[in-house]
Amino acid sequence: QSQLVESGGGLVQPGGSLRLSCAASGFTLDHYTVGWFRQAPGKDREGVLCIRHYNSQIDYADSVKGRFTFSTDNAKNTVYLQMNSLKPEDTAVYYCAIKDYNYYSGSPCSQTYDRWGQGTQVTVSS
Repeated sequence: QSQLVESGGGLVQPGGSLRLSCAASGFTLDHYTVGWFRQAPGKDREGVLCIRHYNSQIDYADSVKGRFTFSTDNAKNTVYLQMNSLKPEDTAVYYCAIKDYNYYSGSPCSQTYDRWGQGTQVTVSS
């Protein structure tokens, strides 16, 4: 049975950093498109950073460019979202998700995703 489990959320002061983890079981993460999404109260879900491993295409939300980065540990079957210079507007529940199909047009974050983790809360506040 496939599963995605996020961790690493918490409370951080503005300007601080957090690293979120998304561990997969039952399948190999770097065979798919992996996306990090977030949803703040009262707002639509937003694609933050998404990568199509098939061709290394990376898609960032403009609001996180230069602050958030993505990495993969294949040995642990885990992907990470490193978040630096955090702002109060980054406060949200963060989710990782998988798109099973690699051959599509358009940006990775604009796709429909098939499998989702449970989410982890990130709060940026002084």
